[in-house]
Amino acid sequence: SLAGVQLAQLAVGVLGVLLVTGEYATGSIRVSLAAVPHRLPLLWGKAVTFGVTAFVLCVPAAVVAFFVGQSILSAENLNIGWDQPGVMRAVLGSGLFLAAVGLFGLGLGALLRNTAGGIAALFGLLFAPQILVGFLPESVSDHVYKYLPAPAGQAITFLEADPTSSPEPWVGFGVFCLYTAILLGLAAWQLRRRDA
Repeated sequence: SLAGVQLAQLAVGVLGVLLVTGEYATGSIRVSLAAVPHRLPLLWGKAVTFGVTAFVLCVPAAVVAFFVGQSILSAENLNIGWDQPGVMRAVLGSGLFLAAVGLFGLGLGALLRNTAGGIAALFGLLFAPQILVGFLPESVSDHVYKYLPAPAGQAITFLEADPTSSPEPWVGFGVFCLYTAILLGLAAWQLRRRDA
């Protein structure tokens, strides 16, 4: 029922990139920075507004997707109830994960200041590391894979963690939030040092 979260992460992440890079592309960032000369409140304001908006929109979407998916699966007797262990966390965690992916994209957009570069970096950071880790010896790749951005963040959307491919749900989400915080921190550092 929550398989659509993997597709939605791309849409929300791209929106996060566009929220910042759109201003750089049109040159309107100069107006924004003139209105907020200290710069960092501008970035934090965008991050908080976008993060809260994404969460408020994505949680109901995940709840609706869950119930629609379960109504379809009930015809095959494959449905699970809302009261099953981990279901509520997985559904609400999907909204949290999507909001965090949006902030991840926002951080990339603010760091790179280019729409094409930000979107390419978003796709690259969410999907390329899994491919690259696949070339490592299995003894190493099993330990590294689950702490890559996408697998770590998606752990919160699973009912039960598979110890070989994903960490515990809240640990994985915390790791993804750490990646997001690093990107936002780098974007803030760059915003203070570079001209618009």
